[in-house]
Amino acid sequence: MNEISRRTGLTAAAAALLAGTAAVPASAASHAPHAPRAPRTPHGPRGPRGRALQRGVDAIRATGASGVLAEVQDARGRTTARAGVADLDAPGKGPVPWDAYYRVGSDTKTYTATVVLQLVGEGRLKLTDTVERWLPGVIRGHGNDGRRITVTNLLRQTSGLNEYITEDSGGFTPEAYRRNRFRSQTAQEQLTEALGKPPQWLPDADDPANERRWEYSNTNYVVAGMLVEAVTGHPWAQEVHERIIEPLGLRATFTPGTSPYVPQPTATGYTYFPDETRPTETSLGFGGGADGCLISTTHDHGVFLRALFGGRLLRPAQLAAMKRTVPVRDWIPADGVRYGLGIAWRPVAGRADGVWFHGGTSLGFVSGGGVTADGATAVTSAAFTLRVDDAEAHEAQARAELRLVDEVLVAGV
Repeated sequence: MNEISRRTGLTAAAAALLAGTAAVPASAASHAPHAPRAPRTPHGPRGPRGRALQRGVDAIRATGASGVLAEVQDARGRTTARAGVADLDAPGKGPVPWDAYYRVGSDTKTYTATVVLQLVGEGRLKLTDTVERWLPGVIRGHGNDGRRITVTNLLRQTSGLNEYITEDSGGFTPEAYRRNRFRSQTAQEQLTEALGKPPQWLPDADDPANERRWEYSNTNYVVAGMLVEAVTGHPWAQEVHERIIEPLGLRATFTPGTSPYVPQPTATGYTYFPDETRPTETSLGFGGGADGCLISTTHDHGVFLRALFGGRLLRPAQLAAMKRTVPVRDWIPADGVRYGLGIAWRPVAGRADGVWFHGGTSLGFVSGGGVTADGATAVTSAAFTLRVDDAEAHEAQARAELRLVDEVLVAGV
């Protein structure tokens, strides 16, 4: 679902999962019953990149994650590494499956932005179009104004819209999670939550698309999904399937609709709740819609990132627009981060081109990784434990994931 940041705080950012405020309509589901079984490059660390990958997953595991899986892929093939176990309570405690499914959380936003930019490239939508143009009267009340918010503002997180997540969850506890894990809300209900108070700001009336004030809000991508449906007449899930998943052959990537389940093979997802000394199994739950619902694998997600930055999904003008960024602070534990249209950039010591990335979290799953500017190399990772018991523990896991990406990419230079 949403990307938990230092700015928002752990408890507030995870509250939506306890309140049941992250879901999509049942009609928006497409299903992948089994992970792909096509011939693959042998699993396990090979060469400098493979060894760096293994060190990285071991380091994430050492922060307290139950299990970790990662992959690096380029034109020559792929190398994977894993650490930890698939289930802490299972007899024998076997390893994380090589092709484990997991919730990619806010990595979904890059897919959504890609669909929107494809519509722009087709001349059906403009980045300077206002939300009011396509969703008249939808963003109103308490000073919120869809006439001042453009498509660019949504994708770049510069709209000033409030987060639809609320802390009215009855407590951030394992009991609250179990009570609410089967609940759902529609996109309109989520938007109503966000519009219940004044916006953080309204973009500049004279030039809203160039607004540079930034604040991460899942609501931006809830609205982006609604825009896709308004422009195409089809649910967001249909468009992301027909435009990205099917053309790229991503057989292990799908939108789960209102199903709270992650299919097999997978690893159990765990969350460390505040004041709890043991992790709670949190594999079940709704992951949102266009802001964070996709389920995938490290392999499929890497294929998507390489195709996107390799120019297979967007025309040059739209890919360039995606890479136009604004500076952000206190989002992740890294310096020099900039946010574009559904994708972010940060510097990497030893690489002049840095790395493009997003990342995502949901209860029990943490998605990470990045891709080079030319799409030549992608690194993807999945950790099956979310630490929200302690800010330092959460940040330690996040830093370990960032180091994994950095060291793997530098090892390939």
